[in-house]
Amino acid sequence: MKHIVIAMNEESYAKSLEKSLLASGEYKTMIAKSLEEYEKLSASGVEIDCVIADYKIAERDLEKLAVKVKRQGKNASLIVISDDRGKHTLINSLNRGADDYCAVDFTANGVEKKDLMLLVARMEARLRSGCTNILYMEDLVIDPDEEKLFFKEKEVELKGKPFEVMTYLARVRGQIVSKEVLLDSIWEEPELVTPNVIEVAINQIRQKVDKPLGINTIETVRRRGYRFCYPNCSGQTITDM
Repeated sequence: MKHIVIAMNEESYAKSLEKSLLASGEYKTMIAKSLEEYEKLSASGVEIDCVIADYKIAERDLEKLAVKVKRQGKNASLIVISDDRGKHTLINSLNRGADDYCAVDFTANGVEKKDLMLLVARMEARLRSGCTNILYMEDLVIDPDEEKLFFKEKEVELKGKPFEVMTYLARVRGQIVSKEVLLDSIWEEPELVTPNVIEVAINQIRQKVDKPLGINTIETVRRRGYRFCYPNCSGQTITDM
């Protein structure tokens, strides 16, 4: 039986969606009214197969939520839902780590039936096919599950925190990520380390990946953080935004 988390702060809508999923008899559902509640569920040891997250609850920390979902298991998926049918929300969700996006309309009775059918169909498609964690960026391939990095099909040695930092930035490529977000997302006890560990990790990436391969993967954005930009990176020059 698949375990589905509904991350939504509107309890009536969450309950309606939960009722519809439970009716099939194929899912076990859990509701999280906040990201904090989701983190407690994910830390409880329950294997989570899919997270359906309301854009309103996920927007602020979508990258962080996406990484946490991927850590649940090899095939864990994140589907963002919203009543916004515009392209901006869809594109923003996918660019920031969601595996899928579904526009839904809510009524007093919950999710519109036609939208519910589409959402369930998309979720079942994700569950059938599985959601690979592997990231493909032209000649560069990152396999987070195996902690392996490949360039032109040859493995590149990069392990530990530098690998995790690179993977996190690659998941949200194009987005600027602050040192604080990297610390909170990757280090188990971020309060026990200094932000300098991020600089060390970035330097390791440049020394072990960029320099020997003759490529640029990460830009430093002055006073704001870092962004993954391969293959369209202008270089390592510090940029004032």
